[in-house]
Amino acid sequence: MDRNLSRPVMVSIAAVERDTGISKDTLRVWERRYGFPAPERDEFGERTYPLDQLEKLRLLKRLMDAGHRPGKIVGYSMDELQRLAEGVATQPQPANSGGEAPDLRQYLELIKSHDVEELRRALSQALLRGGLARFVTDVVAPLNMMVGDAWMRGYFEIFEEHLYTESIQMVLRNAINTIPEPQASQQAPRVLLTTFPQEPHGLGLLMAEALFALEGCKCLSLGTQTPIFDIVMAARAQRADIVALSFSMALNPNQVIEGLRELRDKLPAATALWAGGASPALQRRALPGVHVVSSLGGLHTALQDWRAAAA
Repeated sequence: MDRNLSRPVMVSIAAVERDTGISKDTLRVWERRYGFPAPERDEFGERTYPLDQLEKLRLLKRLMDAGHRPGKIVGYSMDELQRLAEGVATQPQPANSGGEAPDLRQYLELIKSHDVEELRRALSQALLRGGLARFVTDVVAPLNMMVGDAWMRGYFEIFEEHLYTESIQMVLRNAINTIPEPQASQQAPRVLLTTFPQEPHGLGLLMAEALFALEGCKCLSLGTQTPIFDIVMAARAQRADIVALSFSMALNPNQVIEGLRELRDKLPAATALWAGGASPALQRRALPGVHVVSSLGGLHTALQDWRAAAA
C-alpha cells in the first residue's frame, strides 16, 4: 500500500491565505501569540496545515468579519465557534424603511443552484423595475446581509459567495456606465472612492459609487486597499472635492480611527473626507474633519449640504 495515501492532506500557507483571506503574517502572529494554527513543516521547512485547521480558520474569518476579535475566539473549539456563528447569523436586522421589502429568497436559491446566468438576469430585471437607487437600497443592501448570514451559518461555500459578489458587481457596473455625465452647468463634486489597506470588501464602495453618480457627481474609484499616501496623491491629482471611504466590520477599529486621522491630516483642507459602512468604529467617536454617512440613504442629504456650503 502506498504510504502517501494514508497521510493527511496538508495545505500550504499560501493556499490558506488565498482560501481564508487571512494574511501569512497574521497566521504567523497567531501561531506565536495563541498557539493556533499549529502547522507542520514539509521537507523544505515550509509551513503546511491540515484540513481541520483550515476549516477552523475559515470559521474564525467569518466571525472576524462579523466584528469578533481574534484574541477572544481563537481558543474556542469548533463546536463553540459554530454556536457563536449561528448566534451572529440569526441576530435580527433592521427593517427596510422604504416600505415592504421584495422577496429576496429567490436570489439565495439561484446562488445555491449555481445558476449564474439566471441570477444575473433576475438582478437586472429588479434593477429595471425599480431603478438604480431602489435597487441599491432595497435589493442589494438587504441581500448582502442575507448572503452574509447564510455564509456565516455555513450554508454558502466561499465560491458561492464570490459568485454572488461578482454578479452584483457586474450588474452595478453596467448600470453606472449608463448614467449620463453631469452637465458643465451642474455643480458636480469630484468624488474619489476607495478603501484602506487590509479592507478588501469593495461591494459597499460600488453601491456608494452608484448613488453618487445618480446625484450628478463625477466619480473615480481606485478600488480597494489603497495606501493612505496614494489616496492623498490621487486626491491631489484628480482635484477631488470629496474622498469617500467604505469600511466593513473586518477592519480593526483602531486601524479605522488612526487611518482616518492620518488621512485627514494629509489631505488638503478643502477636500472633504467622508466615511461609511458597517464598521462600529465610525459610530463610537466623532473625528474632526471626517463626515460619517451612517446609511446609503444619507448620501443625498450629505451632498445637498455639501452643495449648499460650496455655493
